[in-house]
Amino acid sequence: MLKEERQRVILNEVALHNRVLLSDIAESLDVSIDTVRRDVKELDGAQKLRKVHGGAISMGFTGQRRTNENVYALAEKTIIAEKAISLLKEGSVIFINGGTTCLEMARMLPLDMKLTCFTISLPVAIELLRKPNVTVIFIGGQLSADSQIAMGAQTVQQLSEIMVDYCFTGTGYVDSLHGLTEFDWEIVQLKKAVIKASKKTVLLCISEKLNSQHRYRTCDINMINTMITELDPNNNLLNLFRNHDIRLL
Repeated sequence: MLKEERQRVILNEVALHNRVLLSDIAESLDVSIDTVRRDVKELDGAQKLRKVHGGAISMGFTGQRRTNENVYALAEKTIIAEKAISLLKEGSVIFINGGTTCLEMARMLPLDMKLTCFTISLPVAIELLRKPNVTVIFIGGQLSADSQIAMGAQTVQQLSEIMVDYCFTGTGYVDSLHGLTEFDWEIVQLKKAVIKASKKTVLLCISEKLNSQHRYRTCDINMINTMITELDPNNNLLNLFRNHDIRLL
């Protein structure tokens, strides 16, 4: 495979999943980690992604960006955010997780809607502060320099002390059989705590992530009350999920 082709695959994977491991890319492309590392370093130099220890993250995923120009599949994520907002009721207590789709939801919340919103995401919290009728409660902990979310035991402990009406969360990978999965064990522990702290869990997921999986399971698909994609709920790509106790929106 030519370097241009490899780098195109790397950029697509990073854009889709926000963060990838060099080892996973090397395995999928059947090349050495050193080769992938050189490609990632070159792409980082061209400011097409950001190189981090053992992997890479998308430019839209990192930093307190003022614009959403680097967000992958922005049109699809905007549709998902609009659908998610339609579930909200005045006065609800909700949780919005980190990630680009959740951030678009926070950005699009109506200015006149009164809500109490918990989050572990610094970018989401900053966006919510622009909404005059939203009470923002930030759940703290050690902030990740990459994703700018609070992590660790302190964060999980604080999550165990709340119960929200809805949590809105993304996922790295989702499959009708294997449920929600991630490659990062610590992220899985956080998302488990978030789901446990919620009466209803809403998954925000672009359709490109459907039928994908990784090594650590966050939860079974039946733990999700509603799955929102940019697709029409009757789309055939969602057929495998119709056998489960989950609302498709």
